[in-house]
Amino acid sequence: MNVEINVPAGSSRGYPVTIGRGLTGNCAELLAPVFSGKKIAVITDSNVAPLYMERVRASLERAGFIVIEYVFPAGEGSKNLSTLSDILEFLADNRLSRSDALVALGGGVVGDIAGFAAGCYMRGIKYSQIPTTLLACVDSSVGGKTAADLRAGKNLAGLFYPPQAVIIDPDCLSTLPDEVLSDGVAEVIKTGILDGEDLFSLAERGNIRENADEIIKKCVMYKAKIVAADEFERGERKLLNLGHTVGHAVETLSGYKVSHGHAVAIGTAIITRAAVKLGRCSDEVCARILAALRACGLPTATDFSADALADAAISDKKRSGDSITLVLPRGIGDCKLFETPVEELRGIIKPGL
Repeated sequence: MNVEINVPAGSSRGYPVTIGRGLTGNCAELLAPVFSGKKIAVITDSNVAPLYMERVRASLERAGFIVIEYVFPAGEGSKNLSTLSDILEFLADNRLSRSDALVALGGGVVGDIAGFAAGCYMRGIKYSQIPTTLLACVDSSVGGKTAADLRAGKNLAGLFYPPQAVIIDPDCLSTLPDEVLSDGVAEVIKTGILDGEDLFSLAERGNIRENADEIIKKCVMYKAKIVAADEFERGERKLLNLGHTVGHAVETLSGYKVSHGHAVAIGTAIITRAAVKLGRCSDEVCARILAALRACGLPTATDFSADALADAAISDKKRSGDSITLVLPRGIGDCKLFETPVEELRGIIKPGL
């Protein structure tokens, strides 16, 4: 049975996140009611296209849509302004109108860059997310954030641009290698630290595949609640950045050789150890968080120095003037925002290493 969760998006509408096995091959049943045009551009990457493009295309064509496809090389290295420009030119070359639509089929990189393109093309056309990785299912496909990376750092260009619908098929996780699955597990553990025992205890067991449906549902429900309270990340939604300030610094310094999820795991471990040193988190809670990360095969340390991490973090989009907002865990289900002067960032990161 499908599960539907509504995510608020601005004053005029929300959008449904539908979770159910087999939905990839029946996506048109959910998309036809929200897309009024005749043409749909499916944007995906070179890893996902051979796995899922044909069944998505077939479903859409059965519903009467004209389908065009754009496939770009898989990986974070493609999440840039050059790929964005290529997608926009592709949409224009194929004469998509304002009434036509776009579908982002893939993981977080696909969702971010395709959503960005949808928000830019003709000042905004409708689009939907069909996430195929655990990370995209539990985090990046929900909430309306779109982005591209710049040379100075990750996600420095982008829009808040909500989709018309999100379609999550847990069957897609069966094709994920363990290393890619673990990227999503890092976001699950992060969400569990924020949300509380029910989700965190599921994550810390380490058997993510067996509990995927329930984990995805709980993560989407938590994110929907946060987005409802703070759609544009002016307050409470900043909590979702737990582990991300240092994590993004690790990604940038590694030239994106360290994946997003692994970097978030490192960032979460560092900021949790730092919270202990600051007297804001107990040793017991810290040990439990680190054990959960390790049980899921995630890293908890980096060779980058506190100086390098602090310098890279200063370019993070979460910086505001001379301060940056850190998220510090105090307990499972208890995290707080901590406004930090940028000159103090190194001193916080160093003991967390």
